[in-house]
Amino acid sequence: MIYHIAETPLGPALLLADDDGALTSIAFDADPPPDARPAPDALAEAARQLAEYFSGGRTAFDLPLRPAGTPFQRAVWAELLRIPHGETRSYGELARALGQPGGAQAVGAANGQNPLAVVVPCHRVIGADGSLTGYAGGLHRKRALLALESRQRELF
Repeated sequence: MIYHIAETPLGPALLLADDDGALTSIAFDADPPPDARPAPDALAEAARQLAEYFSGGRTAFDLPLRPAGTPFQRAVWAELLRIPHGETRSYGELARALGQPGGAQAVGAANGQNPLAVVVPCHRVIGADGSLTGYAGGLHRKRALLALESRQRELF
């Protein structure tokens, strides 16, 4: 496992990847696992794309991803990738898109376990009433990400 800590406007983001360079995790304010080794060159493209996103020049990521999760979690995370930049969906809408209309809570749980912050946009999921609900990186980051994407959407 390799890692790099990328500086972002929302604080340091720990990028973890497998030995092939596929991202397995992006987390704010996290420490690398003891068995991981620093590899800033191997993760330079991921750091560059994150910087472009935060500067307003990128609305989608093109990175190799390999998150670990159950088949249901991976299905939810794949559905998150279908939410257009600058838009939001409710947990219920995601559940219906997955063919599980009563599965909003299960979708919420899977969303909360998303290991790839920002790149797999779990921040785009909100409550049915439009409220901001939990975010592993903190609601202040979720608000900031949604505001950033709202401003970027006006530019594109």
